[in-house]
Amino acid sequence: MKSQGPICIGLTDHSISLRPYVGLNDISQMIARSAYAQLNYSVVFLLTTIVGMLLIFVEPILFAAFATGTAQILAALAWLVMAITFQPMLRFYRLSPLWGFALPVIAVFYTAFTFQSAVDFWRGRGGMWKGRAQAMAPS
Repeated sequence: MKSQGPICIGLTDHSISLRPYVGLNDISQMIARSAYAQLNYSVVFLLTTIVGMLLIFVEPILFAAFATGTAQILAALAWLVMAITFQPMLRFYRLSPLWGFALPVIAVFYTAFTFQSAVDFWRGRGGMWKGRAQAMAPS
């Protein structure tokens, strides 16, 4: 592919992944391989991302479940809006609309895999690809 020019990573229904990601461990490794690099190896960006993911995706479900009154209603509405705005993507991939309500759980996993990416980097094992650590801190 490199000899044919730049690769465009975009949304399409005309391509097939050559690397199957069938289990949670496969998905974890795929995310952890580059997540910390995408944050420019910044602890500040990592912490901001973790806090943001928790506030945006997890806080509404917690308030919907455990708050009362207006806070509970607004949190439930936030969760509903989150699920609704995800519907076009679910339709595109021909998945059940109910997956929209799973976004908080998906976010928790994605956040954990992102943190694992940083831990792997700090241990000198970041960016594992084909048995080799490839992530390097910016100079």
